[in-house]
Amino acid sequence: MLTVSGRLVDASNATLFAQCDFNGNIIDVIYKPVAGERPLWDFPDGNLAHREFAAYLVSSLSQWNVVPPTVLRDGPFGLGMVQQWVEIDESIDLALFYREDHPLLRSMALFDAVINNTDRKIGHLLPTKDAHVFGCDHGVTFHEEDKLRTVLWQWAGMKLSESELSQLKDLMLSIKESRSEFMELITDVEIQALQYRIERLIDEGAFPHPNEEWPAVPWPPF
Repeated sequence: MLTVSGRLVDASNATLFAQCDFNGNIIDVIYKPVAGERPLWDFPDGNLAHREFAAYLVSSLSQWNVVPPTVLRDGPFGLGMVQQWVEIDESIDLALFYREDHPLLRSMALFDAVINNTDRKIGHLLPTKDAHVFGCDHGVTFHEEDKLRTVLWQWAGMKLSESELSQLKDLMLSIKESRSEFMELITDVEIQALQYRIERLIDEGAFPHPNEEWPAVPWPPF
């Protein structure tokens, strides 16, 4: 049972605050119905929720765990993405935090390079009181063209660690094993592009630089 109790009015697509039963416990969630998605010129209509779930799969397969638990399921307004609500640490100033050389932000930056995130804003970072960092709003991801746009450029061109390279190699194998699941979420061309981005990161052994033909930072950045 999914019960809607509010709406996040600043979101560009329908983003609803809701409660659902999870293993016998009532938890707060974000529900984004496909019916409430605004059409975009460079992404297929009615597919943003699927991309959010695909981002969660990459997060889980990589063991970076930077995306809160996410599912695709029916709700009061039809099929949509449902993601566990994250209570952030209000004592952290995001305007300062996003600039830090923080290991969890570094993992987020690598994750974004893999999924080709075109909208990593400051406000999409969710630091928690138990010292973890989640990210949200991953609908505009996995495009086959290089569209990485983020506020996390502090590692651009820096060498990847042996641990990060190992994570990428393991992720490549996991994606190949989970290809059928990804095929239900994004196109075959986008899956090939996903694998190519991982291979390129491994071969170059460094974080990417901004694409000179594409804006490096989303607007507004927050």
